[in-house]
Amino acid sequence: MTGEPLIQARGLGLHYGKKRVLDGLDFEIPAGRIVGLLGHNGAGKTSLMRTLVGLSSHEGTLRVLGLDPQRQRTTLLQSLCYIPDVAILPRWARASELITLMAGLHPRFSAERARQLLQRTSVGLNDKVKTLSRGMVVQLHLALVAAIDARLMILDEPTLGLDVLSRKAFYEMLLDEWCDGERSVLISTHQVEEVESLLSDVLMLSEGKLVLNIPLTEVDERFVAFSHDPAVAEAVAAAHPLLRYRSQGQPAALFQGEPPPEVAALGQRLRPSLVDLFVALTRAPELNRATPR
Repeated sequence: MTGEPLIQARGLGLHYGKKRVLDGLDFEIPAGRIVGLLGHNGAGKTSLMRTLVGLSSHEGTLRVLGLDPQRQRTTLLQSLCYIPDVAILPRWARASELITLMAGLHPRFSAERARQLLQRTSVGLNDKVKTLSRGMVVQLHLALVAAIDARLMILDEPTLGLDVLSRKAFYEMLLDEWCDGERSVLISTHQVEEVESLLSDVLMLSEGKLVLNIPLTEVDERFVAFSHDPAVAEAVAAAHPLLRYRSQGQPAALFQGEPPPEVAALGQRLRPSLVDLFVALTRAPELNRATPR
């Protein structure tokens, strides 16, 4: 991928009083990527997203679409879409009224495009927000945001509280109607298993630190997992895996890099999942040493 990255961060830090919530983050997001931002509650995900859209002051260097998010926020928001985890739509408004409102507020919003996107949903133009289910409200919100001619979309837990069918419909609409190989999406979510197949890259935070920054195509090069017989569990544990767990009823271990050949010979190689990596890299080290049950 060539060209200037859509997001560039160097030594990015953030304090809330004495609490350090982002600690020296270095990363880039090129064009045409779907990036998962993962981390436990309190890891710094929302703080990072707020910083990217200019809502929080920061240390270090940060450029989003080539702009300083704080000093050039008005210009930035013309080419950036953001749905925070607390996003709401006015309950009294009809979908058509929200489209009219957006057309008057945002210079790069297409009312026609919004109406086309709504046709993919069960939301009618005359429907009021207060009559819609939570899933329908999220679909309406995405239709409004995706109708902006932007280069970057930032989504903070967009499907929180939705059932599995509503989440699936949301992601299908996002992929089909917005991702075009040039625009990028940064999406924070706890539904790691559901989004793994959608993502091109992952950023993983733990206590404000970036513990993983990798294209998913490189996971197999950097991490090795294999299942093994319970009888060899002690020998595997002695090689100090990142994580010991169970896979399809069998004990398994996850290593960063290749384990010693004599240990690798004790089991059958598996593909590391994003969930396994998340657990291994964000849980307390002493828990990783626990014997898998």
